[in-house]
Amino acid sequence: MLAVLQEHFEKLGYTEQTAIQKAVWEPMTQGESVLGLAPTGSGKTVAFTLPLLSKIVPDDGTQVLVIAPSQELAMQTTNVMREWASLVGVKVASITGGANVKRQMEKLRENPEIIVGTPGRILNMVNDRKLKLHRLLAVVIDEADELLVDETLVEIKEIVSQADNEAQFGFFSATTTPVLEDLESTFGLPVETIDVRAIDHSQGEVRHGMMTIAGPQRVQMLRRFSHIKKFKALVFFNKLQDMERAASSLRHEHVKVAPLGGKQRGTDRADALRKFRKGEIQFLLTTDVAARGLDIADLPAVINYDLPQDGVVYTHRVGRTGRMGRKGLVVNFGNAHDLRNLKKAVPATIELKPMYFANNQLVDVRPEGTTPVAVAVKQATKTDVKAATPAKGSVKAGTAKAAKTGAKVTVVPEKVLSKKEQIAAKKKAASKKGASKNKGMRKKWADKAAQAEKAAKHD
Repeated sequence: MLAVLQEHFEKLGYTEQTAIQKAVWEPMTQGESVLGLAPTGSGKTVAFTLPLLSKIVPDDGTQVLVIAPSQELAMQTTNVMREWASLVGVKVASITGGANVKRQMEKLRENPEIIVGTPGRILNMVNDRKLKLHRLLAVVIDEADELLVDETLVEIKEIVSQADNEAQFGFFSATTTPVLEDLESTFGLPVETIDVRAIDHSQGEVRHGMMTIAGPQRVQMLRRFSHIKKFKALVFFNKLQDMERAASSLRHEHVKVAPLGGKQRGTDRADALRKFRKGEIQFLLTTDVAARGLDIADLPAVINYDLPQDGVVYTHRVGRTGRMGRKGLVVNFGNAHDLRNLKKAVPATIELKPMYFANNQLVDVRPEGTTPVAVAVKQATKTDVKAATPAKGSVKAGTAKAAKTGAKVTVVPEKVLSKKEQIAAKKKAASKKGASKNKGMRKKWADKAAQAEKAAKHD
């Protein structure tokens, strides 16, 4: 590592490189193409930045292209790379969708050595001959498991076809896919796979909790979470419309929230992230696409308002908290069936435990009075009290009589009948009512017969 980079590394408080940073350093400095597999939050951006900076020649045109899946991740990567690149006189520019094209063109005229961007905007500029890639030394595809699929894979293959045949490639991801397992046939070059997921220990202690909550009650639970001291969270939704409805409802109840969705303007998304990082809002509501790869320092918690579709998505979501050795928390909302399925989907190394909300805090032990037995006893007690309460006016009447006679009146509570006894009592009462009605009808008919007989005698 260059001396100035080593000095900055130590100034930031790092004592040693992470597993992925150590593993890719030598092959990347030697120009080899690599697939780097490491957990989220393990320093992958720095892992490819440092070896590439050691090869770049300042003021010699664009030499490195980094492709990211979203505008937010592209800007995040730009900021990280720029911090290190400025130490060696290297310029970094970003070109992303949703941003002002004219301003991006002005940045490109400065001939930045590194360009970070999203596939769509990069390809548009290449096709418009505003961006030339023939002198590239390296191409990095970040979050490769997401980018190398469907139409995006086609776009990326078209982009990299413009690069020099000798350019090296760096693919980085937290999870693998069939495409990543056969990169040589896709891109026509040998790629060394470096997988440090089993030996990386950069992830801090993260608690994974489950809360059994029906859909309509989840917004209110978030409102209750807002009362937890110094609590903030990234909240994941599966559907954009559900996210927007929750945001509207929480705002109505004066909870500080902001949505982060793919349909928002780039400036609005950047503003939401800025406010969340500064602590001006408590909950950042988002979807998987919008939040992919986000690095939010000291994020206390991730909440899965909707459970992810599979274990891979779960891994990417929860990787936002507990980064670089810090503690983290993951709270999963769902019904009993959903939570059972989640247990089967997540890696065996993740221990999912029941979690509860009590006294404005999250706890692992069910609060007293909320266990199934306690609830049943409470309900039974209510029933007994109701059954033992005298009918309206009965106590008053008894007391009045006692006052007149001087007798002591003791109110005896009505016996609590079992369900079987209640049904028998109802049948008996119905039978008595029917019998009483029939008796009255028979007397009426007998009276009519007597009157008819009397009239006949007079005739």
